Amino acid sequence: MPPTLEERVAYLEGKVEEQSRLGSEIREMISHLDQRLSSRIDFLSSRIDALDQKVDRFREELFGRIDSVDQKVDRVREELSGRIDSLDQRLSSRIDSLDQKFSRYFLWIIGIQVTIFLAIIATFLK
Repeated sequence: MPPTLEERVAYLEGKVEEQSRLGSEIREMISHLDQRLSSRIDFLSSRIDALDQKVDRFREELFGRIDSVDQKVDRVREELSGRIDSLDQRLSSRIDSLDQKFSRYFLWIIGIQVTIFLAIIATFLK
């Protein structure tokens, strides 16, 4: 015997209630999934923030070290420049001293040669 209209309506009402219950369960599951995703996103956001802070600290430390090395290089450059200037002054004074000695020696040699030349001429004229 075919089902009666009341049985069919009851069957359909059961199906609609089941679909409605499944819809609410799906909404609850989606809500729960949304909460879990939100907590994971918050966790990842805090981890990313912590990583950003670490990177910023590392960058600042690295820049500080670079500045320190740059200052050391500048100090060494200045020290070397001062030493080179000092050596240049000492060499310049020694060159001047040698130049004066050679000038004196040259004058002595010329004086001796002129004296010898005059002695030779005086010998020939006698």
